[in-house]
Amino acid sequence: MKPNRKKLDNAIPSILSAPKNDAQIEQLCYRPEFGERNFVDMLPVSVNGGVQGCRWSHSPWLKKKDGSGDPRIQVSILQKRVLDLVYVPGDDEIHPGDTFIVDMDLSHDNLPIGSVIQAGSALLRVSDHWNNACVKWKVRYGSDALDWVRKDENIKFRLRGVLCEIIKDGTIINGELLQKV
Repeated sequence: MKPNRKKLDNAIPSILSAPKNDAQIEQLCYRPEFGERNFVDMLPVSVNGGVQGCRWSHSPWLKKKDGSGDPRIQVSILQKRVLDLVYVPGDDEIHPGDTFIVDMDLSHDNLPIGSVIQAGSALLRVSDHWNNACVKWKVRYGSDALDWVRKDENIKFRLRGVLCEIIKDGTIINGELLQKV
């Protein structure tokens, strides 16, 4: 069942009360092709290759002028409290497919653009590219969920998650902590 706007709006205080640091990484995922999700316990990542096996390396949705993938979208992190609002495992909905889920405050106040975070042995830089949700978010989770993410006063909360660039190769392991550096 798709969440309604009132339920989403009422969840903002809970979302913002998530831990500010040292949050457990959950549900590691890579997307080899459009619509495909592979859940694993560990994900090797690299500056040049992105998330190993992920389609970013061969068909990214955001490209640089030379046609290669824009590194600002290599890793997508979604807040667990938001995922729990919009996605019900076992329903016909497709998992959003973010690189990982974490119960952490992903807002601009907590993670300003350019912030460096450590995920496993990898280092990530918070991107200046806003994850505004796409038409697939609307189809899967409803127009209320899309409007909620894009609502002017909610943009600073990054409700659709935060995008990051890999700045140090490493391995992200399910269960490890996401930490501000």
